Amino acid sequence: MSVLEFENPLVEIENKIQELKKISAESGMDLDKEIETFEQQANDYKKELYSNLKPSQKLQIARHQERPNFLDYTKLICDDFVEMHGDRTGMDDRAIIGGLANIGGQKVMLIGTQKGKSTKENLEYNFGMPQPQGYRKALRLFYHANKFNMPIVTLIDTPGAYPGISAEETGQGIAIAVNLREMAKLNVPIIAIITGEGCSGGALGLGVANKVLMLEHSYYTVISPEGCASILWRDASKFADAAEALKITADDLIKLNIVDGMIKEPVGGAHTNYEEMGENMKKAILDTLSELAGMSKEELRNQRYDNFRRMGAFIEG
Repeated sequence: MSVLEFENPLVEIENKIQELKKISAESGMDLDKEIETFEQQANDYKKELYSNLKPSQKLQIARHQERPNFLDYTKLICDDFVEMHGDRTGMDDRAIIGGLANIGGQKVMLIGTQKGKSTKENLEYNFGMPQPQGYRKALRLFYHANKFNMPIVTLIDTPGAYPGISAEETGQGIAIAVNLREMAKLNVPIIAIITGEGCSGGALGLGVANKVLMLEHSYYTVISPEGCASILWRDASKFADAAEALKITADDLIKLNIVDGMIKEPVGGAHTNYEEMGENMKKAILDTLSELAGMSKEELRNQRYDNFRRMGAFIEG
């Protein structure tokens, strides 16, 4: 498993434990007390480390190459998942995947951005950066869910919409704008979950929801910290300062009423325990759907609209 720079002190303790176990096995010496002491030290340090992460450190976890992606979650949380392809104009963007799902007996339309874990996969999924045809595919599935009165769940993990010329030529801006407008008008409950990176309009094109949740070590922002640092300081290496100023973490965004809740991750991040992460996400989805179940179509639309209208409101003194 890839080790992040700030995790090195923890790795040193764990290596020491393995060394003591090897010495004990080879020499027959009783080192159980020493091993137990180091294990307790490692557990205490691990809990302290991951409960006090800086925004720039959470950023690293959110981008971890072994973090669960959309297709991983379909296996972890779904009893059944049937993928639906294409935008019905001849294109099928693999950066956005969606289909019919059964989650704990609840039928939903599950849609999300997909990243790869290898160079080959990232090329197939365009590094999780959707093109216009991806947003149009998502829109088609939104309409399908609305027609058959199915709740919608979106899982968002993208560094942003694809910024290439081909995307601009085929209407990237209007594709995202139409999704924002149409999601606001849907009559079914919508839950959006930021599972890793939630960056710019690329994330918002799937994120107009009644409830927006974030995984504990994900981030959600109008611009990447590197992009922000490049603009403000002409120096992308100051991304840590930008990450602090942007308020990109779940804790900050809940206080600012931008998102509605946080889903706990296993200690060390979602990539350390897929099963636990899947259980936590499944419970959050079912609990939130239950919470929204009593709302009428009009109440769902109004609540969704009001959530986003009040963002950025301020009072001049």
